Amino acid sequence: MTAEPLILGIESSCDETGVGIVRGHTLLANEVASSVEEHVRFGGVVPEVASRAHLEAMVPALQRACETAQVDLGELDGIAVTAGPGLMGALVVGLASAKALASHLDKPLYGLNHLAGHVAVDLLEHGPLPTPCVALLVSGGHTSLLLVNDIATDIVQIGSTIDDAAGEAFDKVARVLGLPYPGGPVIDRAAQNGDPTAIRFPRGLTARHDLARHRFDFSFSGLKTAVARWVEQREADGDEVPVNDVAASFQEAVCDVLTAKAVDACQEYGVQHMLIGGGVAANSRLRTLLAERTAAIGVELRRPRPGLCTDNGAMMAALGAEVVRSGGRPSRLTIGADSGLPVSTILV
Repeated sequence: MTAEPLILGIESSCDETGVGIVRGHTLLANEVASSVEEHVRFGGVVPEVASRAHLEAMVPALQRACETAQVDLGELDGIAVTAGPGLMGALVVGLASAKALASHLDKPLYGLNHLAGHVAVDLLEHGPLPTPCVALLVSGGHTSLLLVNDIATDIVQIGSTIDDAAGEAFDKVARVLGLPYPGGPVIDRAAQNGDPTAIRFPRGLTARHDLARHRFDFSFSGLKTAVARWVEQREADGDEVPVNDVAASFQEAVCDVLTAKAVDACQEYGVQHMLIGGGVAANSRLRTLLAERTAAIGVELRRPRPGLCTDNGAMMAALGAEVVRSGGRPSRLTIGADSGLPVSTILV
């Protein structure tokens, strides 16, 4: 095997079928097939629908990735796949595909953690990750603060959501406002034409008594309820709902909490580098506010381009390359999917 491992990555934890190929820190291919349109009428991801979509999209995505990268499967040094966390049925499709490839090609298999993949993908854009660093991961299913000591072997969760994830809150508020699913992009667009100071929505887990117990944790359920009640009262009074102002004020509340706690974590752990990842990391206000607040305390912020923030196979391939470099043992072909896999378990 060369010093720069050639790794194929497969990601199928939710509603995107991703196949990526990397050589070390060089991205060669990143094919993603999304089933989001199939979930729109349900207002959220339906696990069975997602699983069936993965079955249909996997082989075409694999073929496109190999053609784009101009790589023959026999050249691979290993196959990396998401083993968890995620939707169980969706995970099983990706894991079964990776096992079949590994067995047929006689290549090592690496069952990896989805959340660690969101951290590793930044290596493809900005190179080696300074450690330790704090990673803020924000998506539809996860909102986490991580202390990354070594991307391949040592990640500690220092905070997480105790109810709704940030992306989930965006979807629910979009529904309240009559906006389409998924809510993240549409609220971001609406907020650009609204006033973020128009309505003072609550900041969850930021009161003094909450910080004593949940200093680095997040809660967006109360915020979501506050928005719904504000809109209901407005409608009950016969007044028009200022959608753009509500969107901007809600978004500001989310971004305020996320960035404040992430910056606090850097100061608490004496860390000079922060990374942001996950689908909500593409939010324009979050990226801007986090850049302002990290700059104010002298912390360097690493932000993957939006296309690498959402779920994709390249992130698993990037993590796989780091695990191979560090001498990580290949996974057994008998490993199973784990929908609740803790981030501290990077390699299964």
